[in-house]
Amino acid sequence: MVVTVERAQEIGGAIAAPPSKSMAHRAVLCAALSKGTSHIRNLEFSKDIAATLAAAGQLCARVTTGENDAVVEGLGQFRPVSAPVDCCESGSTLRFLIPLASLTGQEITFVGRGRLMERPQSVYEELYRAKGLRFEQTPSGLTVEGLLSSGDYTLEGNVSSQFISGLLFALPLLAGTSTLRLLPPVESRSYIDMTRAVQAAFGVESRWLDETTLEISGGQEYHPCDYTVEGDYSQAAFPAVLGAVAGGVTLTGLAEKTLQGDAAILDILRRCGAKFTPTAAGIVFEQAPLHGTDIDLADCPDLGPVLMVLGLLCEGTTVIRNAERLRIKESDRIEAMEMELRKCGGVLSSEGGTITITGCAGALHAPGEVLSGHNDHRVVMSLAVLALAAGLKLPIAEAEAVTKSWPNFFTAIKPLGAEVQDVG
Repeated sequence: MVVTVERAQEIGGAIAAPPSKSMAHRAVLCAALSKGTSHIRNLEFSKDIAATLAAAGQLCARVTTGENDAVVEGLGQFRPVSAPVDCCESGSTLRFLIPLASLTGQEITFVGRGRLMERPQSVYEELYRAKGLRFEQTPSGLTVEGLLSSGDYTLEGNVSSQFISGLLFALPLLAGTSTLRLLPPVESRSYIDMTRAVQAAFGVESRWLDETTLEISGGQEYHPCDYTVEGDYSQAAFPAVLGAVAGGVTLTGLAEKTLQGDAAILDILRRCGAKFTPTAAGIVFEQAPLHGTDIDLADCPDLGPVLMVLGLLCEGTTVIRNAERLRIKESDRIEAMEMELRKCGGVLSSEGGTITITGCAGALHAPGEVLSGHNDHRVVMSLAVLALAAGLKLPIAEAEAVTKSWPNFFTAIKPLGAEVQDVG
């Protein structure tokens, strides 16, 4: 699907942050692992969350969905699994479920779409091989077999936190105590603590013994509860960048106190000179001159694409560091954004995980071709922000990719002054 995004009027208005996808994944799985009924409120049924709900229903729960909520009845045991578990394109779903599958003693195969089965799982593969468990990954699927055991696990601390969270979900259900030793530096710590916080709401605890070691007591049980998912800072970053550049935007639905690492977007914008004020109505952005800054993406990699857009609209140079993981997402997000932004006159370069962006707002222009969304929701949404913030008319292909995380994105931005045309 190709959509064309442009300003229909002066930018301004209110927009609500959608529910946090990261927290929703965690709450659904904790509810499914409980014995009894939990009510998960404030859900956005993106493709990723739909994948986790379906997998939970296949493995160990009964799931009933409403308009923006779900009732999850945990069975207290795992079902026999005869069909592959479809994770769609959700890396979180796959990596969270692999250790849980290894509690069942069954042979379980996971399948997915897009680049999911190409994304590296070597962290689990090495752990499984060391434990004598089966782990086979091919372009068509990933199969595990054998029982996970409690004990000591050592992982690199700079891997995706999804691997660490996956083990955190499973290890409390084993009989013995386990430790996770993370070799420094430990990145994405906020995501690890988010997992621990959601688990605690469902009665499962772990603790940091020191800066790099987690202890997880065995023999624990998840207990059902009612859980409300807070607003998503990673998605809020898109209208936040627009508000910082154009002003007039009020952003609602965000918790002031949060464990979300992507809440760093506000500090990053402040360091760029953005003017915004938290009020009872939400975070109100005023237009202000922006300047480049130095950004460490280690704890907030999902912000990368929209920050590349921000850099083009700031005076001076913006440098984004520790962005290596952007290369193994739904697309190579560094390469994808460089390719599309250059079509619009953007000046930027990268080496490994370091991206250098030169502010060039006055030189940006609409391309003479359709931009590619690279089948990546964050690329598509970032290009839409560029269209509105820079006042360009941009046609964007593969725009349906937004359904992965924010299905109503294009509807949500229209009250801010966006005109969105579906051109097929």
